[in-house]
Amino acid sequence: MISISFSAARRAALASLLTLGALAASSPAWAQDKLLRIGIQKSSALHTLQKATGSLEQKLQPLGVSVKWVEFPAGPQLLEGLNVGAVDVGYVGEAPPIFAQAAGAQFVYIGNDPASPQAEAIVVPKDSPIRSVADLKGRKVVLNKGSNVHYLLARLVEQAGIKLADLQVVYLAPADARAAFESRNVDAWVIWDPFLAAAEKQLGARVLADGRGVVNNHQYYLAQRDYATRNPRVIQALFAASVEDGEWLKAHLKQAAARIAPLQGLPVEVVELALRRQAFNVKPITPAVAADQQKIADTFAELKLIPRPIQVSDAVLQAQP
Repeated sequence: MISISFSAARRAALASLLTLGALAASSPAWAQDKLLRIGIQKSSALHTLQKATGSLEQKLQPLGVSVKWVEFPAGPQLLEGLNVGAVDVGYVGEAPPIFAQAAGAQFVYIGNDPASPQAEAIVVPKDSPIRSVADLKGRKVVLNKGSNVHYLLARLVEQAGIKLADLQVVYLAPADARAAFESRNVDAWVIWDPFLAAAEKQLGARVLADGRGVVNNHQYYLAQRDYATRNPRVIQALFAASVEDGEWLKAHLKQAAARIAPLQGLPVEVVELALRRQAFNVKPITPAVAADQQKIADTFAELKLIPRPIQVSDAVLQAQP
C-alpha cells in the first residue's frame, strides 16, 4: 500500500463507500469471487501506479481476493471485454459506456471520479490566428469520433453560436490526429490528457478552450452487474484503495509522475501536467451524475452518433432496500 496518513476528507470519502454494502445485502458471503479482473488503459495514471505498486492487491488480500490486470488500447475495447466476460470491472471516460449501452452491452455504472473539465480541450498551434471557438467556423477540426471531446466540441460550438455543421470535422484516433495537427493539415485538435499535455509541452500548442463551465469530464468505474452484486466488499476495497492512492498521488505529484512516466512512455513533465488536472476520489453514482451522463447520451442521439436513445439510469446499479 502507498503510505499516507488519513485526512478528514478521506475518512468522509471512505465512509460514503460503506453504502455499497447495501448493494448485495441478500448475497451469501460464500458467493464472493476470489479473483478481480480489472480492465484498464495505459492512459489511466492511477491504475498504472496501482499496478506497479501492488497497493490494490494488498487492500484485497484480507478478503482472499487476487487481482488480474487486463490492459486495453481504448475504452470501446474495454467495454467489449466487460460485455463478453473477459473482465469484471473497468475504468473509462464518459463516451464509451454510452455507445456500449446503445449497442446492447451488459454492464453497470458503479462509481465515478470527480469532474476534471480542464483535462480536455481544443488546442491550436501557438501562432494560429484563431482566438475564439467562433473563429473555428469553416476550419478543419480533428477529433476522435464519439469520444468525450466530441461532446465537448458540440457544447462549445453551441455556446459560441455556431454549429458542428459549420466546421470541417475530421475524425482520427489520437496518434493520427496529432500527426495531422503537427503537420498543419488541420487547424485545431480536440483532445484529452495525457495527449493534451503532450501537445502543450512538446508541440507548444495553445489551449483555445477547455471544459471548464461547459462539461464535467467524469471518469467511471463500470462492472458486470452480477459481479458487482456478488462482491460488494471487493468493490468497497477497490474504491478505498483508489481513494487512498489518489490522495497520495495528488500530494506527491512529482514523485508520482516520475514513477508513472516510464510506464506510460511519456516525459515526466507531460505526466505531471496531466496529473494536475485530474481528480481521484471515487464515489458511488448519484442521480446528479447519472443526469449529467444522460445529457451526453441525448446529445449523441441527436447527432445520430448512437443508433437509438438510451436511459443511462437503466445501467446504474441501485442499492437494495
